[in-house]
Amino acid sequence: MFFERIYERGLAQASYLIGCQATGEAIVIDPKRDIDAYLELAKRERLRITHITETHIHADYLSGSLELANATNAKVFLSDEGGSEWKYQFEHIGLKDGDIITVGNIKLKVVHTPGHTPEHISFILTDTPASPEPVMIFTGDFVFVGDVGRPDLLEKAAGIEGSMIDSAKQLFGSLKKFKSLPDHLQVWPGHGAGSACGKSLGAVPSSTIGYEKLSNWILKINDEETFVQSLLDGQPEPPKYFSMMKKLNKVGPKILGNVKLPSRLNINQIKEAITKKYQVVDARDKSSFALKHISGSLNISGNNAFSNWAGWILDYSVPLVLIASDEKIDALNKALIRIGMDNLIGYYNDVDSLEESGISIGAVNLLEASDLDIQNSNNVLIDVRSYTEFELGKIPGAINIHTGYLENNLDTIPKDKKVIVYCGSGDRSAIAASFLLKNGFKNVQNLNGGINKWIREGYKIEKPVKEVLVSSQ
Repeated sequence: MFFERIYERGLAQASYLIGCQATGEAIVIDPKRDIDAYLELAKRERLRITHITETHIHADYLSGSLELANATNAKVFLSDEGGSEWKYQFEHIGLKDGDIITVGNIKLKVVHTPGHTPEHISFILTDTPASPEPVMIFTGDFVFVGDVGRPDLLEKAAGIEGSMIDSAKQLFGSLKKFKSLPDHLQVWPGHGAGSACGKSLGAVPSSTIGYEKLSNWILKINDEETFVQSLLDGQPEPPKYFSMMKKLNKVGPKILGNVKLPSRLNINQIKEAITKKYQVVDARDKSSFALKHISGSLNISGNNAFSNWAGWILDYSVPLVLIASDEKIDALNKALIRIGMDNLIGYYNDVDSLEESGISIGAVNLLEASDLDIQNSNNVLIDVRSYTEFELGKIPGAINIHTGYLENNLDTIPKDKKVIVYCGSGDRSAIAASFLLKNGFKNVQNLNGGINKWIREGYKIEKPVKEVLVSSQ
């Protein structure tokens, strides 16, 4: 048997290619949308991708199943569990609990594991030439290393009111089934640390059922009511784009055919994009953006979190231009494609030349901790971290508006005062500062180094009063 994990750090997403070397057949589980890694791997190992499957309708990235099927003519096997509302709406071979997918000498048994989503399935793999006993379970977003999939996304991201309690109870039942499986089974999940699909995912790629029963915090809770309350408490805010991913993955994403490198635009094209009010995203680091940027552009640094924040902040329906280096544009383009953002028309790589051409240039004042006057009533101090981070401690006087919820709370922020934003180290607050400037706020400052630097320099923090938390609605 051939086995390889393909990991995409930006979304902390794992997919798997498993092949039978005797027959040359292979299956891919939970493929991402840019499929070149699977095609190159199969070619290198002299395998044919004949089967494609998914554990569930994903919320955090756009599936590559149709893309990969189009390129390989492989058959697509998808869950038909969970009821009519949770059926994929494009052609596939339906899977039910207990079904077997045969890939050469490899067998994958389908196990219905609802809770994260109603249709969620896992796959128990047996390498029949090696042993009649199963060796692996692919758990998708059901069980992670050190955590389990969150049951609140249907309510918080997809808007299905009142579903999170029932989903948590379903998950509790699914875990009973999980804990009854052999301890030696290797656990290969769909996500690692950094994913928004859970709250305490481990960074180790895999585990075993036996070890998870010993170490996974939530598997140790045997009372259903305590389990539900503990699991739902403190889940991170689901990014805004999750609802879009659910819809697109259910009906079937558009097939790209191939991923083309975006065009490098000229100055006149940049001017036209600004005139037409296209989205301009500056993917440089926060310091470069603060020093000089196109007025009205958004700063989403091109690091591992780029996909996540692009999905939080950007509009799928408005054309997009990137400010980025030639070296980074391919990776950034793929990061957008993975969340279904196909509206990128091109990029530009030299802000200095734009300034010389007469395009309006702005800047952001990076405020040092020593210059922050927390007693000044003319300042509005906004902590743009998650509410779970905020509740652990804040700079005195700060209110909490998560970066992704600023759009819904713009009318609560006075424009006649100085607005100071901060996060952990400055990246999220750089996004927030650029968003506020784009939306008409004139006096915006970003606390350099965030609350982490504030603490390192010896300044005090305090626990917040619940009433100062600002609603996401």
